[in-house]
Amino acid sequence: MNPRRQTRQISVGDERVGVVRIGGGLPDRLGNPTTPAPVSVQTMTAGYTHDIDKCVAEIHKLAAAGADIVRVAVPEKKDTQALREILPQVRVPIVADVHFHFERALEAIEAGVHKIRLNPGNISDRAQVVEVIRACKARGIPIRVGVNEGSIIERKDKQKRQKELGAVFSDRAHGYLLAIMIAKLEEYLDVFYEQDFYDIAISAKSMDAAITIDAYTEISRRFDHPLHLGVTHAGPKETGCIRSVAALSALLCQGVGDTIRISYANDPIFEVQDGLELLWSLGLRERRGVDLIACPTCGRIQVDLFTLVQDVRRELADKVTVPMKVAVMGCIVNGPGEAEGADVAVFAGDRRGIIYVQGERVANVPESEILGRLLAECLAFQERVRTGQAKLGEKKVAIVPPDPVGEIGSGWEKVAAELRREKPASLTIGKS
Repeated sequence: MNPRRQTRQISVGDERVGVVRIGGGLPDRLGNPTTPAPVSVQTMTAGYTHDIDKCVAEIHKLAAAGADIVRVAVPEKKDTQALREILPQVRVPIVADVHFHFERALEAIEAGVHKIRLNPGNISDRAQVVEVIRACKARGIPIRVGVNEGSIIERKDKQKRQKELGAVFSDRAHGYLLAIMIAKLEEYLDVFYEQDFYDIAISAKSMDAAITIDAYTEISRRFDHPLHLGVTHAGPKETGCIRSVAALSALLCQGVGDTIRISYANDPIFEVQDGLELLWSLGLRERRGVDLIACPTCGRIQVDLFTLVQDVRRELADKVTVPMKVAVMGCIVNGPGEAEGADVAVFAGDRRGIIYVQGERVANVPESEILGRLLAECLAFQERVRTGQAKLGEKKVAIVPPDPVGEIGSGWEKVAAELRREKPASLTIGKS
């Protein structure tokens, strides 16, 4: 994992909804040092912004799931008018998504929105872009300059498009597209710099994971603004999660990226959940709630593991907030090792569950009682952590798996020796 790339820091929000800082590491405009902020998770509402009650309810749901910032679409004036009633009811920074009509940006700013997402390529009049920049500057509101693969190519002027396509990185498979993205960003940002406006985040998304990686890698070398990562038009969750994580994890491991959105053609709650899980898995955010691990399918499983895992996940989702590691294992092969390293664990043996808490065996129950006992031990352990009686991640004892042959002690050598003594010579067992 490479160190985080240093950037100018921007702030989104206010005292009432809270302030989310994005990027950091470079001195601010006054020369004061800044510390890189944790990578934040964004999403976007799926409903109509002018449907005020439903919009507020959706924002509340997304914020409760862990979204740091929520974006809303404002394609029409009735949407920006609705912001005046929406903003006082929510407790998370709100971004107004503006594409074609600069008036919507001005109206959203006047309503008190916390950030503007602007695609200057869709606003042809430079003076209109400048008007939006000046309004944001007066209010201290940052702007995300977003270019997407689908919106950067000039389609009206074929000669201009040919000229753009000629400016290529000759050694790159998608060089012409990278050239266009960077050229467009330079063109856009010059307008902002002329207005002495630097509270900017940049995005340059593609539907292709490889292009996304190349684009952000190149952009990170050329601009010192914080980067908003994402794969656009990623598709349904089933495939979009792979496409998004392939691109975002590669960039984040390089230290590139300050805020992310995983985009699905699905309920945006999944965008938040998967975005957080990605950051937790990479150690870029402190985990909130259960770190649940479970073994994959195989012929050794001795309980209905998959039902058990989903039941455990569902039951603990709202009940456990401390970042405890919980292992649910289906047999004695990998179970003991995971139980030893987990805070709370269960591994199965002959339709029973052997439950451990930080390496100490606490129960051996039939399959029908595994879920209830495991949940009880998780909640009891959480209470001990909260009261200071236990610490997360403490391993107390080494766990010996149940002896599959008899009272002969542990270790594959002893098991193999006993089998050779009692079985035909051809039936032996070795390490595996």
